[in-house]
Amino acid sequence: MKSCREELWFDIPRRRAFVNITGSVEKILKKSGIQEGLVLVNAMHITASVFINDDEPGLHADYEDWLERLAPHAPTSFYRHNRTGEDNGDAHLKRQIMGREVVVAVTGGRLDFGPWERIFYGEFDGGRKKRVLVKIIGE
Repeated sequence: MKSCREELWFDIPRRRAFVNITGSVEKILKKSGIQEGLVLVNAMHITASVFINDDEPGLHADYEDWLERLAPHAPTSFYRHNRTGEDNGDAHLKRQIMGREVVVAVTGGRLDFGPWERIFYGEFDGGRKKRVLVKIIGE
């Protein structure tokens, strides 16, 4: 069995964003030479997420609205976590909802997706560098 490990780095200036990282993951997969196996893609920060869904702007706007209703950023005093001097209590909750990682099957050297599926990096507390791990195992 072979393995490949790479990191993707992001420095999103906005507080929140959704970034389609499918192409970057595909490039790493191609470079690995692995034809059959699994790809793990996970956010290495507790205020960011990796998830799979459709790359459709209306859906992304719906996510923004839904997440803000579930865990609004303001008032920041609402979150006990923010008593530590942070202002990102909401970002931790949003990450929990959207998830830490995804695993995608590799078949014939390609990501084995269903229709419309794409991999996204979700940023919920931007303004600093964060990384995503891409780990591929297989033959």
